[in-house]
This record gives sequence, structure tokens and C-alpha cells, in this order.
Amino acid sequence: MVQEQLIVQNETGIHARPASEFVKKANEYESEIMVVKGEKKANAKSILGLLGLAAAKGDELTIIADGEDEQSALSAIAELINSKFGEH
Repeated sequence: MVQEQLIVQNETGIHARPASEFVKKANEYESEIMVVKGEKKANAKSILGLLGLAAAKGDELTIIADGEDEQSALSAIAELINSKFGEH
């Protein structure tokens, strides 16, 4: 199991489009990927779960990956978040 704390950097937070990209990226990996925000926890492969976190700009998320490709999965998710989901 690997984990990393990341800050949501895009202006609009994780709304429908970024959540869709997040789920698409997470589903490329076999590992279980969880996203934690405060007391809330969501499966990164569930768009409704991610939207339920209501993650806004500046919120800290803990990404936890567990499985055979956990490091690759964590790196890819971190890159997606740090790229602001392509928003400028």
C-alpha cells in the first residue's frame, strides 16, 4: 500500500469533468484506489463517490493505492491532480 497527500489546485475543484477524468485514470489500474478528504472516503473508480467528497480548490486529499500496480496508479493520479486536470 502506498499513499500521498495532494492539494486540489484547479479553480473549480473536482466537479463533474475532473471527476470523470479521475475515474477514467483510476480504472486504467488493477489496484484499489481510495481518496480521503477529512472524514470522507471514496473509491477513486466511482464518479458519485468522488463528487460526494465535494473537493474544492485548496482541499487536501490523501490518495491510497493498494495492489500490484499501486505505485504506477498513485503516480498517474498525482500527475492528473497536479496538472489541474488540464484547466488553466
